Amino acid sequence: QVQLVESGGGLVQAGGSLRLSCAASGIIFSISATGWYRQPPGKQRELVAHISSGGRTIYADSVKGRFTISRDNAKNTVYLQMNSLKPEDTAVYYCTVSTFWGQGTQVTVSS
Repeated sequence: QVQLVESGGGLVQAGGSLRLSCAASGIIFSISATGWYRQPPGKQRELVAHISSGGRTIYADSVKGRFTISRDNAKNTVYLQMNSLKPEDTAVYYCTVSTFWGQGTQVTVSS
């Protein structure tokens, strides 16, 4: 059974930083593509960042230069380092590993 456990969300002031983590189990993590999506209030879910099994990364234009996705295959974990946070980054953030989704973690950025 695949499980994805997210952590690291919370409330932060604009300009601050947070690091999200997503620990996977029940899946061969090292060969799986991973990513982070977010769903702002009242809006559709959108891709934030993606990292392939080989380490190739893709970012949404809105987060380029501020967010960094990384993965640690030894820990079966994918991370999202978020710096210079803005109120418009407020959303529920979801990790993905292969075709599986985490439960989501709330990130709220106050102005």
